[in-house]
Amino acid sequence: MKYLGEAPQEELATGERSTRNRVARSILDHGPSTVSDLAGRLGLTQAAVRRHLDALAADSVVEARDQRVYGSRGRGRPAKVFALTDCGRDAFDQSYDKLAAEALRWISTAAGGGERGEAAVAAFARARIAAQAEAGRYADVVEAAGPDGRTEALAKALSADGYAATARGAANQQGEQLCQHHCPVAHVAEQYPQLCEAETEFFSQLLGTHVQRLATIAHGDGVCTTFIPRATASPPSGSPHTTDQASESNAGRNPA
Repeated sequence: MKYLGEAPQEELATGERSTRNRVARSILDHGPSTVSDLAGRLGLTQAAVRRHLDALAADSVVEARDQRVYGSRGRGRPAKVFALTDCGRDAFDQSYDKLAAEALRWISTAAGGGERGEAAVAAFARARIAAQAEAGRYADVVEAAGPDGRTEALAKALSADGYAATARGAANQQGEQLCQHHCPVAHVAEQYPQLCEAETEFFSQLLGTHVQRLATIAHGDGVCTTFIPRATASPPSGSPHTTDQASESNAGRNPA
């Protein structure tokens, strides 16, 4: 990515490149953003933000799109937001996507392919998220937060693992939305949605409630968004890996 690497003579000065990186990083951390959002977060004028966005768009790092609205939409056109492209995400994500995809393909084939192969990949995905959660002590963090702070605690734990997550109230006030603005395995999850599905199941188990995946980066959305209804019961103590709670997910398809 030119704007992140060594710039040739005709490109912008170091300070300009640094500010441009800050703009891109802010979009990574906070998800698709308006010019006004970026200006406020970075302490820049809207004119300066537009100039940097134009340059980033020319390098295929960001793209403009209509803001996605969940629930009722007011009058007028949706606000224009800027989101990172796959190319833009790659500049930050030094993952081993090809190796991971090949490993999952091998697991599926070794298990016999077809439904058996899919089940084997799903089992791996569940084991992966369980190991990650245990290393990060997710259950302890969530339980310590109490009923009203569980989603926020989960968001902080996810951010510590590189997911740039935030929690906010849902538009209908009946729950919260857990937003993950970055996904280290997004490219692999495009091919193997079992990774998204296992994560959604884990959230349900950890929080002790049914959850609903509204959007995923892996399927073209700017943010992975999970709806979490207001808690009505305490989550199970100890290990979160067994529960009778079901969770809805459209992680295997791009939401409308």
